[in-house]
Amino acid sequence: MSKLQILTDAEPTLEFLQSAVGGYIEIINVDDGQLIVNEEGMIRGLEHNHDASMVAGHPVVGDAVLLKEEAQLQ
Repeated sequence: MSKLQILTDAEPTLEFLQSAVGGYIEIINVDDGQLIVNEEGMIRGLEHNHDASMVAGHPVVGDAVLLKEEAQLQ
């Protein structure tokens, strides 16, 4: 089952985000902040992520990280 992590405190490193989503990152701007997903998730056939899809308003696959408040990338 794909998961959605939510970060609010501090901007994470690129290495942390790549590890969390399992590869190259893609940034999706959403109302709540920034949703970080695996850039190649669809190509790699990753599992549907219901929670992340609800945040994005469209289908998202694989693990994702929602960056809110101070955690958003500059």
